[in-house]
Amino acid sequence: MADLDFILKRAVSEIIDEQELRKLLDSGKTLRLKEGFDPSSTDIHLGHMVGLRKLRQLQELGLQVVLIVGDWTAQIGDPTGASVTRPMLTAEQVKVNAETYMQQFFKIVDRSKTEVRWQSEWFGKFTLADVIKLTSRFTIAQMLAREDFKKRFESNRPITITEFLYPLLQAYDSVMVKADVEFGGNDQKFNLLVGRELQSMIGQPAQQVFLTPILTGTDGTKKMSKSLGNYIGVAESPENIFGKVMSIGDDLIIQYFDLLTDVTDEELRHFERDIESGRTNPMLLKKRLAREIINQLYNQSEAADAEIAFERVHQRREMPEEISECKVSFEAMKSGDCEDIDLPCLMVATGLAASKGEAKRLIQQGGVSLEGEKVTSEKARITSGCVLKAGKRKFARIINTDIISAS
Repeated sequence: MADLDFILKRAVSEIIDEQELRKLLDSGKTLRLKEGFDPSSTDIHLGHMVGLRKLRQLQELGLQVVLIVGDWTAQIGDPTGASVTRPMLTAEQVKVNAETYMQQFFKIVDRSKTEVRWQSEWFGKFTLADVIKLTSRFTIAQMLAREDFKKRFESNRPITITEFLYPLLQAYDSVMVKADVEFGGNDQKFNLLVGRELQSMIGQPAQQVFLTPILTGTDGTKKMSKSLGNYIGVAESPENIFGKVMSIGDDLIIQYFDLLTDVTDEELRHFERDIESGRTNPMLLKKRLAREIINQLYNQSEAADAEIAFERVHQRREMPEEISECKVSFEAMKSGDCEDIDLPCLMVATGLAASKGEAKRLIQQGGVSLEGEKVTSEKARITSGCVLKAGKRKFARIINTDIISAS
């Protein structure tokens, strides 16, 4: 169990108000720690894990996590404030997404110490009068204090009334569950402060705001995001997680150790000095990092197996022990009248690429090999049972169904 100073200082951007929070923690009260999500998608990645680890650490001190499922707001669509609006979802879609999300959530957070609340419990009964009463408590000037709203207003870019409602709805969640502390990333600061203010207005103790840093994605530049494709999902296989961690830039090693592991501060400083001085091969630290992360999501045995698989495939250039078989009709994949196979079509059919465009790019970049030999053309003569590899971690054994049918 981590000590309190470690919990409140490591992987923390800001606590509002830290002194008040420490007093609450010292009081012995079972604090209610609020974390909310809109189930507009299903995947949790390591960026989310930064805050979820804090919830788990505080649970181990005896505190209660309250998970808010934003099923009501997800059904009406959630404007992002950028250039697109999230699609409206049906109740069934929301339920499916929420169940998948919670399975991943509880890979990190203790289910037995978590209270799950569905937002529709209170918003399902909301009337227009309730909406007007809620909005009357805040001014447009207060909303424009939010940085992205302010920038868009000053540059004459549109802001919908619905977007102004979202911070208020999130704040109302805090009122309904009587949150003592609300958690979020740096980009959620405004919304969490609105919750703190609304609670004070109606006579509840104001929630403490616990902000965690934004994890940089595997591309090394932008925040980790599924839409940007630079993420590592918590539900991915240990082998995939290990491989993706090994692919990050050396400049991300310390940040990932800092935000995603419990290695001591002293050890972290030691890692940093060794990297700067060149005394340590960064690959060894990445392997340690990958093991630390997989241990939390799976176990030590699976972390060790993932490391062995990585070394076999990527360091010794050997084939994985298990390669999925993909059955396709070679006749359907032929390129024109010749016997050659259209590789982009084959890669899409076998799941090695999401689109023909992606497959062509991989081939052009030298990222595709057939039976260990790099492919340079989009056409190839292949035989049933051969192994096709795309990128660093995707393999498929191609089985010709025409032969199966003929036999």
